[in-house]
Amino acid sequence: MTVADPRPLTGEPVSLDLLNTRWMADGEPQDLFAGAAGLTRVQGLAAWLESTGLAARFRADAATLVHLLTAREALARAVADPADESARTLVDAVLEHGRIRATLTSEGPGERTEFDDPTWGPAWTAARDYLELLAGTPGRIRKCASETCVLHFHDTSRNGTRRWCSMAACGNRAKASRHYARTRER
Repeated sequence: MTVADPRPLTGEPVSLDLLNTRWMADGEPQDLFAGAAGLTRVQGLAAWLESTGLAARFRADAATLVHLLTAREALARAVADPADESARTLVDAVLEHGRIRATLTSEGPGERTEFDDPTWGPAWTAARDYLELLAGTPGRIRKCASETCVLHFHDTSRNGTRRWCSMAACGNRAKASRHYARTRER
């Protein structure tokens, strides 16, 4: 049975999507892995694995969830303060549980991901994705500009000026607030 993902922002790169398993709804913190929307912890994990395309490769079980929570905390700290050496150490500790092996395929050179324990797979995948974002466009890893929002996104806009997790939600609220303030001044 597929469980619907209740989060307001999905589809970001896996590392940021993992961070976005915590969000605010009506001023209350929500956590996909801690009973948000009436889901059990494992159902929340199953919904996340499905939405990120990892469900076919990894199981939604308690051990996978524990490792994923470890990775989420490490990534949250690293994104909040890239200069934090202890955060980098935590991300490295997650990365210790997997590796990329070079292979030769019928199409030519290839790669295969290997894990010392498959329950580390989603956590390692998220940490590895974060490294790829840092290698490509580190300045485009952003937190929503809304003071009441905790979501993160990868800015893929042409000019790199995206500020909101969603124009339909946080961006619209900010525009409406500015409009209201202007009309009150008159």
